[in-house]
Amino acid sequence: MTFERVVVAAALLVGAAGACSRASSAADEHAAHAASGTGGAGRDVAGLPASANNASARLQASPRKGEWVKVAWEPGSSDSLMAWVVRPAASSARTPVVVVVHEIFGLQTWVRGVADQMAAEGFIAIAPDLISRVRGGPTTEELAGDSARKLIAGVSSAERNRGIAAVARYAMSLPTAAQKYGVIGYCWGGSTVFMHAVNGGTSGFSGGVAFYGLPYMTGQQPTADSLAKIRVPVMLLNGSKDARIAAAMPAIDSTMKALGKAYSAQNYEGAVHGFLRAQDDPRATRDPVEEAANVTATKDAWPRTVAFLRQNLR
Repeated sequence: MTFERVVVAAALLVGAAGACSRASSAADEHAAHAASGTGGAGRDVAGLPASANNASARLQASPRKGEWVKVAWEPGSSDSLMAWVVRPAASSARTPVVVVVHEIFGLQTWVRGVADQMAAEGFIAIAPDLISRVRGGPTTEELAGDSARKLIAGVSSAERNRGIAAVARYAMSLPTAAQKYGVIGYCWGGSTVFMHAVNGGTSGFSGGVAFYGLPYMTGQQPTADSLAKIRVPVMLLNGSKDARIAAAMPAIDSTMKALGKAYSAQNYEGAVHGFLRAQDDPRATRDPVEEAANVTATKDAWPRTVAFLRQNLR
């Protein structure tokens, strides 16, 4: 059953590969969305992010201007990371910023499509390639998922936070930007959202949405000391077929409630890990019930995410 909770945000899995790659069971979690792109496209629903198989066509047809930018890891640094930034078609003054953090597969076309949809919602969206350093420097070349997964273990917790802070500062420096930003992320990026919240972000950080990613955990329990450091609202969204995250959610809920944090969560019945990417894209073995659950979850999770960001970044 779906459930909602009001609790506070949490931190991230410490392992460099993040919550998405910690255990052998995690490899199975990825199968649901890693396979996207192999068998034709599902329905493309206006007003929602495109699925993996629809993302390229959606980007090509977008009326918004997306562009690659190189951003210094830290002020004054000669080292940079690559990022994809998209502005709303009709930007007004003081437009909030949303940082979109990629999955364990790196900054792929699908993630850029999510950023484009976030810009359609009225935000300046920026998606950093957080494996820029370990892949040899900033580039627009899209890595295959398997290649990205091999490299991502070399991205430390500190580097994730530096990268998010760097692109947030860059986007907030744009002429129409407000001095507020939120972070959303998926899988490895979902855990990174919690990590950024635990570590405080940079000036202007106002909230985060973690899709199927856990905070720092001690065994099967969230690490309360890390959760206590969170000062912004956080939301966790998951598909119930990701049993590992679903099993951890009650403990996160109770811990956050005890800490008095601004936290909410939703576990979507029958949806998979990576439901927003997978949606109803055909897979080698079709499962219409699962596909329908992914679409149902997407139709609730995206408006919920946008409402969360509008409330906390206004």
